[in-house]
Amino acid sequence: MSIELKVPVFPESVSDGTILNWNKQPGDAVKRDESIVDIETDKVVFEVPAPGDGVLEEIIEPEGTVVESGQLIGRMREGKAAPAATASAGDSSVAEDRGADVFATPSARRLIEENDLDIAHIQGSGSGKRILKEDVLRVLQETPAKPAPAPATPSASAAPDKTPAAVAVDTAERPEKRVPMTRLRARIAERLLEAQQTAAILTTFNEVNMQPVMDLRSRYKDRFLKTHEVKLGFMSFFVKAVVEGLRRFPELNASVDGTDIVYHGFFDIGIAVGSPRGLVVPILRDADQLTMAGIEAGIRDYASRAREGTLAMEDITGGTFSITNGGVYGSLLSTPIINPPQSGILGMHKIMERPVAENGEVVIRPMMNIALSYDHRLVDGQGAVQFLVAVKEVLEDPARLLLGV
Repeated sequence: MSIELKVPVFPESVSDGTILNWNKQPGDAVKRDESIVDIETDKVVFEVPAPGDGVLEEIIEPEGTVVESGQLIGRMREGKAAPAATASAGDSSVAEDRGADVFATPSARRLIEENDLDIAHIQGSGSGKRILKEDVLRVLQETPAKPAPAPATPSASAAPDKTPAAVAVDTAERPEKRVPMTRLRARIAERLLEAQQTAAILTTFNEVNMQPVMDLRSRYKDRFLKTHEVKLGFMSFFVKAVVEGLRRFPELNASVDGTDIVYHGFFDIGIAVGSPRGLVVPILRDADQLTMAGIEAGIRDYASRAREGTLAMEDITGGTFSITNGGVYGSLLSTPIINPPQSGILGMHKIMERPVAENGEVVIRPMMNIALSYDHRLVDGQGAVQFLVAVKEVLEDPARLLLGV
């Protein structure tokens, strides 16, 4: 029995998608719920699972095709594939059997194909042993490079050519590679340009003495990990400090809708995380109601799913305020761009020890620069500065989080 493979129904905010990768080819066996094709939208990658066990019969729309919700893209046939020929070597047979069951993220699969690697011999570190991009890069680093062929040695009988054109010159290659922009990268570019053109973005800066937070974290991190089974990081402190600042200055938790200002009575905080496809901003819903452990667990889950390319549309939709941490990449200072229609974004940076003045003395403290970019249409400079001061005060005296002062 032939089964039609169709594009899943996209959310209202997504009009179409691009077929990113066919994980199976006609004649390949597929198992129920196994991803057959990956469809990239401007927000996430949708995986189209097999409706049952069978064989991929036909690919109607090839990779790179723009498709819409419900569009027919292929067909599969219920039943089992013809048994593969028995391999002469036992090890290769085992490898082939394993290769049929291996799952890899789209970015990992592309690297495997580009470098002609055997997927059966790559150990996956993702959930369900899924192969991630990092796993393929590790294999490439461990694989010795092939030696370049030795240059041909001219025969002794050949008469040397004395003309200038015959002089050997080592010309450095100038390779170029042109690839189409991914839908996510194109969407990021569109959103950033939209933010700069439609919002009056300004940035104000401050610095935070991270010693109190670092001391508290150092004191309780082992007990925290044992109790909650998640590491205590810095981000949970910042999320709590931001929520406290937003309570005091609600205009930074608002958005512009035409000629109206919408003040949100909830705190959905976007946390910018890197992924093989680019920067994504999953949302911590009702962050004010989450514990420190709940915040850390949510961020860990989002980061893992971002690397694997399994974030759902609802994970990255919405948000009332965002936090981005350029410090993990070594940034000391930056001006983050707000994510419309939000009115603010906090930028964290690298912690650096430097001399500061305290009580008339110069001491060395671990300092972090923080930056708040805000939409001046909603937020006045005074409110922006005071918000950043409130965040600084909470971080430099974490007991405020417990006492609510």
